[in-house]
Amino acid sequence: MHGAGEDPFDEGAGSILRQPMAVWATAGASVVAFMGIGLVDPILPSIAKGLQATPSQVSLLFTSYFLITAVAMLVTGWVSSRIGGKKTLLAGLALVVVFAALSGTSGSVGELVGFRAGWGLGNALFVSTALAVIVGAAAGGSAAAILLYESALGLGMACGPLVGALLGNASWRYPFFGTAALMAIGFICISFLLKEQPRPARKTSLLDPIRALGHGGLASVAGSAFFYNYAFFTVLAFTPFVLNMTPYKSGAVFFGWGLLLAVFSVLVAPRLQKRFGTLRVLGLSLVLLAADLVVLGYGNHTTAIVCTVLSGAFIGLNNTVYTELALGVSDAPRPVASAGYNFVRWFAAAAAPFLAPKIEGWTNIHIPFVVAAVAAVLGAVVVGVRRTALSREAEELQPAHATEDGVSVFVN
Repeated sequence: MHGAGEDPFDEGAGSILRQPMAVWATAGASVVAFMGIGLVDPILPSIAKGLQATPSQVSLLFTSYFLITAVAMLVTGWVSSRIGGKKTLLAGLALVVVFAALSGTSGSVGELVGFRAGWGLGNALFVSTALAVIVGAAAGGSAAAILLYESALGLGMACGPLVGALLGNASWRYPFFGTAALMAIGFICISFLLKEQPRPARKTSLLDPIRALGHGGLASVAGSAFFYNYAFFTVLAFTPFVLNMTPYKSGAVFFGWGLLLAVFSVLVAPRLQKRFGTLRVLGLSLVLLAADLVVLGYGNHTTAIVCTVLSGAFIGLNNTVYTELALGVSDAPRPVASAGYNFVRWFAAAAAPFLAPKIEGWTNIHIPFVVAAVAAVLGAVVVGVRRTALSREAEELQPAHATEDGVSVFVN
C-alpha cells in the first residue's frame, strides 16, 4: 500500500493521530469488520460440536463468506459510484448487523453458512469503500490515511480470534451477537459523524473490473495472489481443527498470528521493500511461507503452534506487497483495478476452506499443508516468470498510493 521507496513513518507522511472524528469512526468500524474474518477461528470446533457438524461442513462458513465477497467485488464500485461512499458504508454495516445477529440464532450448519454469505456481502460493501472514505476525510495526506487503515486491518485481524475466544468460551453464539452489537455502534457513529463523500465523475460499470484484468501486469498479480490466498486460508480455516485446542488457547495462538500480521504489514513491509525491492520481498516471503507450511503440517503439536504464529509474519508482508502491486501495476483507476484483483483472489479464499478437509479425508492430515505450500510456491513462480514485465510496469507508473479517487483493498 506504500510506495516501495516510501517509509510511512517519515515526518512527511503526516500525522496518523490528528484525524477528524469521522475518520476515527470509519477506522473503528473497519477494525470490527476485519475482526469478523478471524472471529470464528477459535470457535470452529465448538460450532461443529454445537451444531453436530463435520469439520468440512463448518469450514463452509469461510467458503460461503468469501465466495459472496469475490462476486461482490464486481458490484461494490457500481454501487458506491451511484449512491456515494457514506450510503455504501451504511448499507454494508446494516447487512453485517442483520446477518451477524442471525448467525447467532442458527439452528443448523446450513443456516449458519447461509447467514455468513449475507455477512460476506455486507462486509464487501463496507470494506471495499472504507479506505476511499478514510482517504477522502483524513488530514495529513493519503500516507497517514493508508497507515491508519492498515493499522485497523492488523488490529482487527489480531483481535478477532481473541474476541471470538473470550465470548465463545461461554457459547459459540456470543461472538456473532457481539459483532452485531459493535457494528451497530459503528453504524450510528458513521451516520452522525461522516459527511457524504463526493461521487466519482464517471460511474463504474459492472464489467470494468473484468476488463481491467485484460492488462497483463494486473492479471499476473491477481493470478499470483490467487495461489497465495489458497495458502493463507488453509492456515486460517483448517489449522484450528489440526491444533484442536480450547477456544481460549486457540484464540491466544491466532492473536499472536494476527499480531505478527499487523506488525509485518504496517512496520516491516515498507522497510524491506525500500531496501530490497517489492518483487524480491514478495518472492522470498512466498517461499518462506511454503517452507513454514510444510513444517507446520509435519511437525508435532508445539511446532504446529509456532509455525501457525510465524505464518502471520509472511502473510502480513504479502498482504501489503500484493495490494501495492495491484494498485500500481496497471493504468486502470485504482478502485477498478482493486476490484478485479480481489475478484480473482477471493475465489481461492473460498476454495481453501472447502478443499483442505476433503484433501485430509482423501489422504492424511499432512497433505493439505503440502498442497498449500505448493500453492505458495506457484505464486512465487508467477512473480518470477513475470518479473521483468512487473518491474518495468511498476517503474512506469506512480507508486501505489491511494488518492481521493478511492480504492478497495483487503476484505482480508
